[in-house]
Amino acid sequence: MLLSRAITLIESTKKEHQELAQDIIEGCLPHSGNSVRIGITGVPGVGKSTFIEAFGNYVIEEENRTLAVLAVDPSSSKTRGSILGDKTRMETLSNHPRAYIRPTPTSGSLGGVARSTRETITLCEAAGFDTILIETVGVGQSETAVHSMVDFFLLLMLAGAGDELQGIKRGIMEMADSIVINKADSGNEDAAKRAMAEYKNALHLFPPTESGWIPKVATCSAFHNKGIPEVWEIIDEFVRHTKSKGFFEQKRREQASYWLDESINQELHRAFYDNPELKKRLEITRKQVQNKEVSSFTAAKKLIRLFFRNTP
Repeated sequence: MLLSRAITLIESTKKEHQELAQDIIEGCLPHSGNSVRIGITGVPGVGKSTFIEAFGNYVIEEENRTLAVLAVDPSSSKTRGSILGDKTRMETLSNHPRAYIRPTPTSGSLGGVARSTRETITLCEAAGFDTILIETVGVGQSETAVHSMVDFFLLLMLAGAGDELQGIKRGIMEMADSIVINKADSGNEDAAKRAMAEYKNALHLFPPTESGWIPKVATCSAFHNKGIPEVWEIIDEFVRHTKSKGFFEQKRREQASYWLDESINQELHRAFYDNPELKKRLEITRKQVQNKEVSSFTAAKKLIRLFFRNTP
């Protein structure tokens, strides 16, 4: 598939591949942007793969859309994130002609993986996919990275696992445009309703969103295909609300600006540490800092001045 080959170029670390990939991305930019980008995260065992299968099949079959599923996980060098392992469990979705599932790169820093994922979104949109689902597989900063490249951020949670508000960072809840309690089935319905009430109360404590959107809380059973249409209705309502306020495009412009800054930081970091003369000087300077012969700040300024003198 041509799309897969182009994404492989994006993920490559070879200079010639990177140059070709950027040419492809530049050509795709005018044809991108016509999708809804949905980020999804959740606690371990929440049933993300089952949810993606049920949700993906619903938006394809009932909403007549096309779906690309991507992952962000810099932490997994062996499993390539959960999507590759779960692809066999998402049998219907992975074999659907209007769905495309792409595992995360096998390794790399969060910045590199996130950048390649963002560029993959552009390619998927240019290829005609109008719904992009980005799953955060790793923990920690990967949620922030996904949030910075999507329109709608969905947090999947479980009920009946003790204190529903424990085990999830306040920062992640603040990022969520909707919290969905999965596995609301098999006698767990009452616990799911209680969890929904607790999350609604917790969300009221957060400051109002810039767009004026009030995050929604819902329950679903992805395994039994219950509550999935309601989740899509929330997303659709969010898109209509933010577009009517002008926030949808404003957020995308802010995200593009953010990734410009991130790309500059990554390129400067790479150029600095790949410089042969600086590599030698860095080791000498590091020992001087460790021996308290010079402060870290002064040493860094000297190295940076050397870097710019040697930069063509």
